[in-house]
Formats: sequence, structure tokens, C-alpha cells
Amino acid sequence: MAHNPIVNMFRVKELRQRILFTFLILAVFRLGSVLTIPGINPQALTSYFDTLTSGSNAFVDYMDFFAGGAFSNFSVFMLGVMPYISTQIIMQLALIIFPSLKKIVQEDGGQKKFNAWTRIGTVFVCLIQSVAVRAYAASIPDAILISNSVVFTLIVMITVTTGTMITIWLGEQITARGIGNGISMLIFAGIVARLPSAVWELGRMVKNGDINVVFVIVVLLMFAGIIALVVYEQQGERKIPIHYAKRVVGRKMYGGQSTYIPFKINPSGVIPVIFASSFLTFPLQIATSLGPNVRWLQKLANFLTPSGVWYNILEVLLIIFFAYFYTQVTLNPSEIAKNIRENGGSIPGIRSDKTEEYMQKVLNRLILPGALYLAVIAVLPTIIQNLFGFPQSISMLMGGTSLLILVGVDLDTMSQVEALLKMHHHDGLVKHGKIRSRNL
Repeated sequence: MAHNPIVNMFRVKELRQRILFTFLILAVFRLGSVLTIPGINPQALTSYFDTLTSGSNAFVDYMDFFAGGAFSNFSVFMLGVMPYISTQIIMQLALIIFPSLKKIVQEDGGQKKFNAWTRIGTVFVCLIQSVAVRAYAASIPDAILISNSVVFTLIVMITVTTGTMITIWLGEQITARGIGNGISMLIFAGIVARLPSAVWELGRMVKNGDINVVFVIVVLLMFAGIIALVVYEQQGERKIPIHYAKRVVGRKMYGGQSTYIPFKINPSGVIPVIFASSFLTFPLQIATSLGPNVRWLQKLANFLTPSGVWYNILEVLLIIFFAYFYTQVTLNPSEIAKNIRENGGSIPGIRSDKTEEYMQKVLNRLILPGALYLAVIAVLPTIIQNLFGFPQSISMLMGGTSLLILVGVDLDTMSQVEALLKMHHHDGLVKHGKIRSRNL
């Protein structure tokens, strides 16, 4: 049996099929990213963006960052999965605000209803954002080929909304039949697709003397350090020991085992970063697209400039908020404590009725440092790059947010591949056959 992990990946039929299926879906996603909306003049887009100086349009660079260049192409997938993520956030908040809604979701078939409502909500969000897309297209000279304004607006609304819903479906197919979390993989693919052009642009600017090569070396070294820190943080965990008492059922004895519950330093992974970015994307697009015609929206667009101080402050606060929010949704201490008690388990040194309180205390101690760590990594590189004079198009792709998403999604995908290899009795992807976690 080959010991090369790459060879092993393609020896396992199930894993090989999942990997090839994932590549196929990502290829379809990239194809849709270059298919222009009907009624848009691609030559006018090219001429318009060529006249802009590099990084002069922070809004477009920001949107392209998540859509892999699809936004500036005015493609059918130009909004990517961000409307869906925004709607998910709204719906999850609604579960907390409205207890009756949470009861419905907990019933049989409730989750299916909740998912359907989320999709319906996504359609409404897409329709609103597509109106902003129509307004933005009108600001580009000769970009619109259809003279009838109503017809063109309807075409944009239908095309962009349909494109987003297809993108969501593609992500769900990856989750079900491919490798990794589909929605995260699409964002990952969009960022990776923009990296070659960013590297080319950086090389051109160094060659022309627009950027000091020493600054580039310093920033690249900083990026390497950040990647190491992200891996260190993502793999760290706190193990809560659980002891199960012995019990006799019929003629058999159960229990008497000791195990543990692993709580990661940052239990929510890169989700807070994706949620925070998505939460800021919606108002940013509306304000920027409609801003030239409405004074207060123009002020809001300037306030939310991705390279600005206030945007980064809001991103830090949102990352911390979503770290707590998502952890409470996915790791409910009450439910964990209930399951432990029902199975005759206990935490050594902790009274049974204090289990929930103890777990909540541990989680609170882990979430805040983990969220702050995540937030600093997300915004610090962008600030440093702006001090060094890096263009926005490069700063977005080589900043902390992109690195967090790239490394986080990569680690999650590697873990899934590792599990499938182990299930089929093959060595893992790394030495000693497992991706190690750092104990705290």
C-alpha cells in the first residue's frame, strides 16, 4: 500500500469521487463568474475599470474579494453567497428574539421549514441588492445596452437573484456529495481565484518602483507568521474530562469509562469573520450603489469604506459578537450538560447541578480571548498594508481576513479528508496519521 497521502486520496473510491465532484462544482462556479448579465456591455466594463487607478474603487475590490472577480464582471454570480449568509444571520437572531419560532424549529420537520424560510428570505435580500446593482450599472458609461429601463431592471433582478440561488445550491451539493463545507468552499475558491492577479499586480508595482521591495518582504514574512498563528489557534483545544459511572442493565454492565469533551479555543472557527464581513457587505453595497443620488447614503458609504478606521472597528466588534453568538447556537451548555446527566456522566470535582454553569464558565473564558485573537489577525495586516501604501485590491486578498478564511477552510477540509482516509484504513495527510491538536 502506498504511503503517499496524495496517492491514498485517489486510491479510495469514495474520497476520489468526492474530490472530483468538488472540483467539478467549483469549475461551474468559476464559469458562472465570467458570464455577464444580459444587457450589460462587457467592453464598456473593461474600458471603465481600466481607466481607474489600481485600488481606487475600494467597494468593487471588496465585493470582488468574496465573489472571485464576479462583481466587476457583472456576472450572474456577482453577489456570490453573501446574501444567503446575511439572511442566515437574520434568521438565527430571530430564533433568539422570538421563542415561538424556536419551538417551531424544534418540532419534527421544523428545521426543514426553517431552511425554506431562510431561502425565501434570501430571495428578498437578493432582489433588494439587485436594485443596487442596477443603480451601479447606470453609473458606468455605456454599460447598459437595453434602452428600456423597466425591462433592464427586471432582467437584472431575475438574473442576479437566480444566480445567487444557483450558487447556494452548488454549495449545498459540495457539502452533501463533495469535500468540505460548500458555502465556505465557494468563498475560498473566490479568494484563491483572485490571488494570481494580485501577485502579478504586486510584482508589476515593485518593478515600476511604486512599492518598496523591503516593505513587500516584511509584509510577506508577516503573512507567513500570521498563517502559523492561525493554525496554532485553530488547532488548540481545552479538554473537559467526563467520567461515566458503572450501571447494570439486565446481565450487562455499562459505563465506568473516562472520556473528554474537546472545546476549541475558538469554537466557531472562521464563521465569525465570514459573518462579520457578510453583515457589513449588505449596507455597504446599498450605500455605495445608491449613494450618488442620496446624500446620507453617500455619507454612510464613506463611513463604511473597507480600508477606513470605522469599518475595521465595526468588524472587530462584529467578530467578537458572532463568536459568542455562533458558539451559543452550536454549543449549548444546557443541552451538553443534560446529555451528560442522562447518560450517567459527571465532571470530576463538579457537582451534577453545577455542570451547565461550569461549562458556560469554561466557554466564556475560551471565546473572548479566541475572538480577540481572531479580530486582531483580521484587521492588523490590513492596517499595516495601508501604512505601507499597498493598493486595496492587494490588501484585501493578502490581509488577515482572507488568510483566516483560507487557512480555516483548508484545515476543516483536511480534517474531513483525514477522517475519510482513516475510515478506509489509510494513513492520514500528516505525519503519525492525524492532524494534531494542541491541548490546553
